Amino acid sequence: MKRLKTTRLDAIDRALFDRIAAAPLHGTRPWLRALSRAADHGVLWMGTAAVLGAVGGRRGRRGRRAALRGLGSLAIASATANTVAKHATRRPRPVLDAVPAVRRLLRQPVTTSFPSGHSASAAAFAAGVAIESPLLGAAVAPVAAAVALSRVYTGAHYPGDVLAGAALGTAAAAATLHWWPRSSDMPPPAAPAACPAPALPQGRGLSVVVNSGSGSGSPLAPAAEDVAGTLRALLPEADVRVCGPQDDLAKILTEAADRAARAGGALGVCGGDGSVNLAAGLAVERALPLAVFPGGTLNHFALDLGATTHEATAEAVQAGTAVGVDLGLAADDAGARTFVNTFSLGIYPELVHQREKLEKRIGKWPALAVAVAKLLPTAEPVTVHADGRPHRLWLLFAGNGAYEPAGFAPTHRAALADGQLDVRVVDGGRPFARTRLAAAFLSGTLDRSRVYRAARLRALDLDSLGDAARIAVDGESVPARGALRLSKAPAGLTVYRPATAAPASELHRPGRDGR
Repeated sequence: MKRLKTTRLDAIDRALFDRIAAAPLHGTRPWLRALSRAADHGVLWMGTAAVLGAVGGRRGRRGRRAALRGLGSLAIASATANTVAKHATRRPRPVLDAVPAVRRLLRQPVTTSFPSGHSASAAAFAAGVAIESPLLGAAVAPVAAAVALSRVYTGAHYPGDVLAGAALGTAAAAATLHWWPRSSDMPPPAAPAACPAPALPQGRGLSVVVNSGSGSGSPLAPAAEDVAGTLRALLPEADVRVCGPQDDLAKILTEAADRAARAGGALGVCGGDGSVNLAAGLAVERALPLAVFPGGTLNHFALDLGATTHEATAEAVQAGTAVGVDLGLAADDAGARTFVNTFSLGIYPELVHQREKLEKRIGKWPALAVAVAKLLPTAEPVTVHADGRPHRLWLLFAGNGAYEPAGFAPTHRAALADGQLDVRVVDGGRPFARTRLAAAFLSGTLDRSRVYRAARLRALDLDSLGDAARIAVDGESVPARGALRLSKAPAGLTVYRPATAAPASELHRPGRDGR
C-alpha cells in the first residue's frame, strides 16, 4: 500500500511537471530563468538583505533584524537540504525533453533533485524576514515564490521537490525561534538603582572611542567615520576618536580614560561587547562613569541596559542619568578579568580562538563557519576539577545576571544588578554525550536534557582548569591558568542609561559575541 501511494504521488508530480513544461507562461521567459540564476549560492538573498538593512523600518534597525534572521534561516535550510536531505533521497533530476530549450538553465545542476535547495533557501529567507517584520516579509514573499516557480519552469525540479523545499525552509525559519527569540518577545529591561554621575552638557568632558573593527562581521554595519560624525553632531564638545584597523584598541581606550579622568568627565565607547569589556575595566579603575553607544555586531550589553540608540545614550550623558550595574569577575592564576556579559570555558573559547585566527583574512562569519567545521568533528570535552573531583564538560557558561531563555543559547537579561551568576553546564562525561548534545541542541530541548545542568550562584570555585587551555570573557578568547573563581562585584560599574529605556525590539541581536 505504501509503495502504491508513493508511486501515485510520483506520477502526479511528474504529470504536473509536464503540464508546466508545456504551459506558455507568456512574458516570463526572460526573467524567470535569470531569477533562478540570481538565486544561486544565495546571492539574490544576500543582496536583498543589504537592501533591507538600508531601508527597512525605523532607521534600518527593523530591516537589519529581519535581514539577519532571514540569512540565518537560509543557512540552516540550505545546509539541511543540500547536505542531508538530498543525500538521503537521491531522486534523479527531471528529464528535460518536454522543457523548451529557451527555458533551460545554461548550466544544469548535478546534485540530486529532492528537495529543491533554491526553494528551501527562498522560503527560509522570506519566512525569517516575516518573523521580524510581516510587512517586509510580504514584500519579499513574491520574489521567493517566483524563485520556487523558476525551478520547475527551467526544468531543474519537479513541483514536489519545490513544495518540500519550501516546507523545509519555512520550518528552518521557525526553528530559529528556539535559539533567537523575536525582539518583540523580549521583556523590557529593568532599571537598576540610580547612581550619581556628572551631567555633561554637549558632551563636555566625555572622551569617546569608536572601534572601527566592531560590527565588521556584518555587511550592514555603517562606517566608523560616519558613526563618529553622528556622535560629534549629538555631542559637539565631546572628544570623539576612531580606533582604526591597525591601532591598538586597549592603548587608545586607556588614553581616552586618562583624558576623561583629568577632565572630571566620563569614558565613552562605541563598539561591541568586547570593546565594552575593555572600557568597563578602565572606567572602574579610574572611578569613571561609562557611556555605551551600540556599535557592534551583537550589542548584548547595550540592549540589556536599554541604551539602544546613539541618541538615547547622548541624552543620558547630558542629563547625568546613570545606574549601577554588576560586573562579573573571573580570577585565575593569571589575574582577575571582568566580564559585563558572559564567561565560558570548553568548546566555545576554542571556537572563538580558531575564528580569530582567520577573521582578518576572510571575515568574521565565514571564519566562524570554518572554525565550526574544523573543530566540531574532533572536539573533546575538557576536564576540570571542583570539590576534589574531576568533571568532563563540553561547556561551562556563566552569565553576569540571570539570562533567558534556558538552554544552550541565552539571549537577554531583564536585570543587570541581581547579584547572581547564571551558571550552565553541558556534561561531557555521560554515555553518547556528543550525540545527545547535538540532538538536544537541534531539537531545542537542551534545557530538558540530562547532559545539561543550571544553577544561580553568588560564586563558583574550580580547584583546577585541568586541560582547559582557554577561557572566554565577553566573547574574547584568552589563555587559561590554574584555579578559577567566578564571582560578582555588585553595582561595580556606573553606566549612563536613558531615563526611559527603549524596548528591546529597537536593537537586533543575532548571536552571542562581538567586539
